[in-house]
Amino acid sequence: MKWRKVVISGTKWSKSSQKWREKEVVSSGLKGQFNHSVDAKGRLIIPTKLREQLGDTFVITKGLDGCLYGYPDDEWAEFEGKLRKLPMLNKRARQTKDFFMAGAVDCELDSQGRILLPQILRDFAHITKEVAIVGNIERIEIWDLDTWNQRSVEIAENMDEIVEDLDALGIEL
Repeated sequence: MKWRKVVISGTKWSKSSQKWREKEVVSSGLKGQFNHSVDAKGRLIIPTKLREQLGDTFVITKGLDGCLYGYPDDEWAEFEGKLRKLPMLNKRARQTKDFFMAGAVDCELDSQGRILLPQILRDFAHITKEVAIVGNIERIEIWDLDTWNQRSVEIAENMDEIVEDLDALGIEL
């Protein structure tokens, strides 16, 4: 059998390929779990798969539930924009801004793909040595590994109830 080159041309095919492109779903969210160690100087290797999406510079700040959040620069700008809109005269709004902004640091990858986690952020997240770096769509989360493992078990044990609660809020998965 001889191979021949097939070229798509004409109106019929361009409409067909356009429908295919419309159905195509591109998953660009940060995802996965990667376990790494923080060295004695507080440096942490960012996994290659996450580096590609985070970029050479990104922002790390305090997160909820005792972890750290890491945002690509564009996502951080969007998050910061939301914080800017919070009313200054509302105490809870000021506290929310203080929480996220006071802990925020610009990070730059070194030649080995590492960042320096400031001591104040390591203390906040109880990070001593082993960490889980978890992709969570628009950000990464950096957890003390033992804390993450306990959380993962808890989430798995309660997932049916969690999904029911989301459904009650009108959020369908």
